[in-house]
Amino acid sequence: MRTSTSKIRFQKINLATIILLFILILAGGVVRSTGSGMGCPDWPKCFGRYIPPISSSELPKDYKQKYAAGRLAKNQRFAKTLDVFGYSDLAKRIREDRSILVPEEFNAAKTWTEYINRLIGAASGIFLLLTAILAFSYSSENKWISVLSILNVILVGFQGWLGSIVVSTNLVAWIVTVHMLLALAILALSIITYHLARANGRPKLNVNPVTHIVTLLALVISIVQIAFGSEVREKIDAVAGHLQGGYRDDWISNAGAIFTRHRDVAVLVLIANIVLYALMRRTFSRHSIQQQIMSFAFLMIMLQIVTGILLSYWALPPVAQAAHVLLATLVFSAQFYLMLNLYRSVKGGVHK
Repeated sequence: MRTSTSKIRFQKINLATIILLFILILAGGVVRSTGSGMGCPDWPKCFGRYIPPISSSELPKDYKQKYAAGRLAKNQRFAKTLDVFGYSDLAKRIREDRSILVPEEFNAAKTWTEYINRLIGAASGIFLLLTAILAFSYSSENKWISVLSILNVILVGFQGWLGSIVVSTNLVAWIVTVHMLLALAILALSIITYHLARANGRPKLNVNPVTHIVTLLALVISIVQIAFGSEVREKIDAVAGHLQGGYRDDWISNAGAIFTRHRDVAVLVLIANIVLYALMRRTFSRHSIQQQIMSFAFLMIMLQIVTGILLSYWALPPVAQAAHVLLATLVFSAQFYLMLNLYRSVKGGVHK
């Protein structure tokens, strides 16, 4: 059956959205690793301008006091939300956090790093909205494509708000992990809608249950590893703040048990994917989509190991931090897409 123009357009926009989400995660990693989160202290403008300043002479008058007050007001509103959900102690800590009142010094590089991140985020939001609109071309065949696409637009709006809380608060460490896991959820939903559109009307595969179990296990281990990685990032930030910057070499040595757990789970990720790779080679033909996905995932894991070594022995270079996050996301996405492709064949995939 011939695919309609609107459906082809949906698949292209959906794929472009997935690519943009990867770029956004990379940009977010750069922002986080360079400490550029408050490079633009206001939103949607940056220092009251649509195009950020490049020198301090272009800054608004009394900008430090103005934006520190705005940050304080935002955190007070967030504290009220925490009170509603029963996190009174945490809300109290936020209200009493005096570091919020310390104004950020202007840094043109950090300002433009955050501004570019915002532009990529805005583009991703627009493409997610276009995906949701075009998803209605599948409404008569698979309503889940539309439902999940609309849900993704809602999630990305919440993610944007949560991201502002991440950079605004200094005490709510777990928000960094929630922010990362929510990014994976948004990415996963985009991958699901793309897969559902591509696999529409094609026959199911008859795959050994062991293959399903190992694939799911590898995916779960990767998610746990990403969560631990986010916690390592939180701990590193706390250590850096406690040491007042200091030597980057000291950050890892003071990170504690969470760094050790993150490193140990990396070994489990490698073992699980070696077993999965062997299963894929036994189950599917060499040119199948399943083997291609697994080969890509394995390559990303090898590169991630390299960046992990660089982070451990080269004092956490910011470039390696951003690359490490992106590679982890690519591994997760490949494993997730592989799992979907075990349930239904995709054009180009040949079952042995």
